[in-house]
Amino acid sequence: MKQSAAEILREYGPFADVERVHGVSFDGNNVWFASGEKLNAFNPENGQALCSIDVAAHAGTAWDGQHFFQLANDLIQKIDPDTGQVLATIPAPGGGGDSGLTWAEGTLWVGQYRERKIHQIDPETGAILRTIESNRFVTGVTWVDGELWHATWEGDQSDLRRVDPQSGKVLEKLDMPAGMGVSGLESDGGDRLYCGSTSAGVVRAVRRPR
Repeated sequence: MKQSAAEILREYGPFADVERVHGVSFDGNNVWFASGEKLNAFNPENGQALCSIDVAAHAGTAWDGQHFFQLANDLIQKIDPDTGQVLATIPAPGGGGDSGLTWAEGTLWVGQYRERKIHQIDPETGAILRTIESNRFVTGVTWVDGELWHATWEGDQSDLRRVDPQSGKVLEKLDMPAGMGVSGLESDGGDRLYCGSTSAGVVRAVRRPR
């Protein structure tokens, strides 16, 4: 396993009226994050806050290219980005104990915090298709270039892990500085991993090793 300190490239925020950042997503242009009762967007080039959607947004956030998927207590909501309307809901696999959320391979991947698991689920029914075990509390989850990454958070220590998507074996680990807990996690498809923070109400960009 490769292990190194996380290289923090930039910190975005704090944002007005945002105490905590939960889920984080990226729509190809802008970064979106969940802050409890809203989904908020900002421009990652200049950090400017852009807009928000009034919707329950308690944990992970995902973007499938057309819609947002948002964890809200024990449900995953499918949201129209133009109107903010909730188009459909499916049960969350953890029944309220879920954290991270991302879209890959036509399915949703859900981090289950205290259960230390990642589930691949059917976005239409919520049926669990695959489960990967971790040895730490799981927060954010993301896929990039065929790599599965997830964040962990226990005590005041977080790290970002690249894991084998079949076995869950840790292949690489980036240690965050003490006190910088990671909630949401999303890749920009390139060399940046966007990390939410529930302690400072900010989003941090971390370099993804190549």
